[in-house]
Amino acid sequence: MERKIRRTDRAISESEAKRILERGEFGVLSTASPEGQPYGVPINYSYSGHVIYFHCARDGHKLENLAANSRVSFCVVGRTEVLPEKFATNYESAIVFGKAYELADHEKHIGLLEIVKKYSPGFINEGLTYIENAAHKAKVYKIVIESITGKSRK
Repeated sequence: MERKIRRTDRAISESEAKRILERGEFGVLSTASPEGQPYGVPINYSYSGHVIYFHCARDGHKLENLAANSRVSFCVVGRTEVLPEKFATNYESAIVFGKAYELADHEKHIGLLEIVKKYSPGFINEGLTYIENAAHKAKVYKIVIESITGKSRK
């Protein structure tokens, strides 16, 4: 069950939170093991069409967790500014709650292409060749977003 934001005075709109997702360079994917052990890992991602795409190796800790429980949270921190004299930090962040699903075939290709568009926009043709030659070496997931929240301190 999703919790409400405690500091409602710092809540931002869903559209502002989406802009943070669009601009972010990386995010932290949080999963839980079957025993309930939390695991957060920074990942590259792409946000498009109300889903988040990410790719990864064919095995590993997060994949074991996702196989047992597809529920995830995903956090992106945008701009920050430490204010030492005020013992505070200005920040912006967005948190997504949803379910992660492994993609195959055409959907996998779309997910990888979205990631190429984000991180290598000047190399789309080369990215398509790379996808064709290396897609079999990776797994691709999408997070279907159930809710988005965001906060900022300015």
